Amino acid sequence: MLPWIHLDRATIPGDVGELRLKQRGSEFSIMLGSTELMNSRLSGSEEALAALSCERIAGRKNPSVLVGGLGMGFTLRAALNELPQDAHVVVAELVPAVVRWARGPLADLHDGTLDDPRVDIRLGDVGALIRSRKAAYDAILLDVDNGPDGLTRTSNDNLYSHHGLRAAKAALRPNGVLAVWSSAPDRAFTRRLRDVGFATDEVSVRATKNGGARHVLWMATRR
Repeated sequence: MLPWIHLDRATIPGDVGELRLKQRGSEFSIMLGSTELMNSRLSGSEEALAALSCERIAGRKNPSVLVGGLGMGFTLRAALNELPQDAHVVVAELVPAVVRWARGPLADLHDGTLDDPRVDIRLGDVGALIRSRKAAYDAILLDVDNGPDGLTRTSNDNLYSHHGLRAAKAALRPNGVLAVWSSAPDRAFTRRLRDVGFATDEVSVRATKNGGARHVLWMATRR
């Protein structure tokens, strides 16, 4: 078996954590300590996050979408495949190195999506971007951290709190969709979504098209 090769490391802004990018043959992994956050072989649930969201806003003119977390680009690429040419997609990424990796060692995975004229990359906290806009987005897709149970950054917990969810609801247009990815179920998060007035569906999806671990997607619509 081929050994893993360490390619780069990056400090998470405002935290003590560090991301590490590794490669084994054609496979890539982004690690936080001993925990794997992303793997290039596992894209099914991230793609489903985009596909299900875009399905719910299909037919809208000039749709505006916010993607929280660039990662390996699976969610962005799937969204661009579904969205019309008049769409505008803002991608908020906290760690500058992740964008650098997208244009460097992970360029084949991203397949030119960062240069798509519909895409606007913003470096910074997606929560701050959400709080800065009102009725601005048709969909907000959050693939941040490991889901509502924060792993990489404790401040991400605010994103999934009652306060953070109310801000997301305010940033959505009528019948807009808040879509959230998680590595595991979270009943308390489902209750919080409903508490702030979202109509919520919880969807279980596989990590890959051929199986793998089950991940959870919340599709929450602003009533």
